[in-house]
Amino acid sequence: MTKPLSEVTPNTWTFLRDAMIRPTGFREYDARWKYPEEINLPGMTALGLGLGTQMHRRGIAPVIAVGNDYRDYSLAIKNALILGLMQAGIQVKDIGPALSPMAYFSQFHLDVPAVAMVTASHNPNGWTGVKMGFDRPLTHGPDEMAELRDIVLNGEGVARPGGSYEFVDGVKEAYIDDLVGDFRMSRPLKVVCATGNGTASAFAPEIFARMGVEIVPSHNELDYTFPNYNPNPEAMEMLHDMADTVKASGADFALGFDGDGDRCGVVDDEGEEIFADKVGVIMARDLSKLYPGSTFVADVKSTGLFAADPELQKHGAKADYWKTGHSHMKRRVKEIGALAGFEKSGHYFLAEPIGRGYDCGMRVAVEICKLMDRNPEMSMSDLRKALPRTWSTPTMSPYAADTEKYAILERLVEKLVAKHAAGDSFAGRAIKEVVTVNGARVILDNGSWGLVRASSNTPNLVVVCESSESEAEMRAIFAEIDEVIRTEPGVGDYDQTI
Repeated sequence: MTKPLSEVTPNTWTFLRDAMIRPTGFREYDARWKYPEEINLPGMTALGLGLGTQMHRRGIAPVIAVGNDYRDYSLAIKNALILGLMQAGIQVKDIGPALSPMAYFSQFHLDVPAVAMVTASHNPNGWTGVKMGFDRPLTHGPDEMAELRDIVLNGEGVARPGGSYEFVDGVKEAYIDDLVGDFRMSRPLKVVCATGNGTASAFAPEIFARMGVEIVPSHNELDYTFPNYNPNPEAMEMLHDMADTVKASGADFALGFDGDGDRCGVVDDEGEEIFADKVGVIMARDLSKLYPGSTFVADVKSTGLFAADPELQKHGAKADYWKTGHSHMKRRVKEIGALAGFEKSGHYFLAEPIGRGYDCGMRVAVEICKLMDRNPEMSMSDLRKALPRTWSTPTMSPYAADTEKYAILERLVEKLVAKHAAGDSFAGRAIKEVVTVNGARVILDNGSWGLVRASSNTPNLVVVCESSESEAEMRAIFAEIDEVIRTEPGVGDYDQTI
């Protein structure tokens, strides 16, 4: 039975013997802990036993593909997880170091029902975690994560015979073949390839070379100390570095990838960072010409242009705004048969016939290069400027403890809904509606909006604002949202602000 954190602490005899798992690591759609402060290696083995037990409970064939990202402790953690899976009677196919989307691909390539990817995604070093799924291309959502948490924390893991281990080579090569196929650029293209020394360093340069794209390397040497910055293409530090490299090299644009390669960030030829939701609109415009009448899913943090853009409307595109989070978005894209899903954080979900429905930064890179090939007269800045203009904030994250953030959010949603019900003005305008599918998205009568929700991965709230009118209105919307947030004493400082 797993002991509570208070009974097992680092640098003790029990730390090397008994499982230590902080319950808050079980999040909405993946598991994430600080290592070794919040989970130890026996804890990871207990997680593997629990995951294997969950597979048996759900009638999943006992075979799983397992990979790990490029961090110095990820291999040890993966091996501890594998030990628990084998203890549960699961046949493990170890694909070695991988990107998260390569692990998702391996489910199809190896024809196995389950996947477990050891990664902390874009979190800084010192974090670890697991992304897992049973129903390709989907990953665990809140229900599956709650079930897994209860199995693990209640000591309900069941040891069974039949566990085995096999290392499977060649998945990386098959993944790259699947991405690129026989596509080659017909126009010259020079791209800054920014990988922040993370796992994508082992993939992206090769993928660009296969397509005939000239690259300007940017931190493409594998280095798990992340000596330049933490690879996170939503962080302004990485985007500014990409912009500087574009300006210095004269590249056509820059593409940047996060620590496990499932997200992609874009900077255009003028050094302007294009937030991922706007890149999504650019891609949706191009795809809606090829596939008229398509549905595109956007998360609640994303621009209102998916619904309002005249070009998308002209080609019969339909917008569906849904919950933020890669598991929620993947599931929604599959459920409603959407062509693609776009998340402001840089997750893109390209479904058949373009992709397989899971989030893959490398697939996005390939499809952006194809888009540029189909539009040889256009630069990336041309495509950006062709969009109706809006003013939006970066994704801002004020601190809120994991144990308190959902209760805080519930109260904030009530306060914002009450403003609407009372007919209060907001940033000097009337509130049209408050969408509460995931936090509160306050939509004004001119389509401008502000959002507050809880982060699923970190001890933070998430705040995003967009104006269709002006920067001043965008700042006014943020001020209104922030004023409500400041009524909660449990909310701390922002990681960045406007």
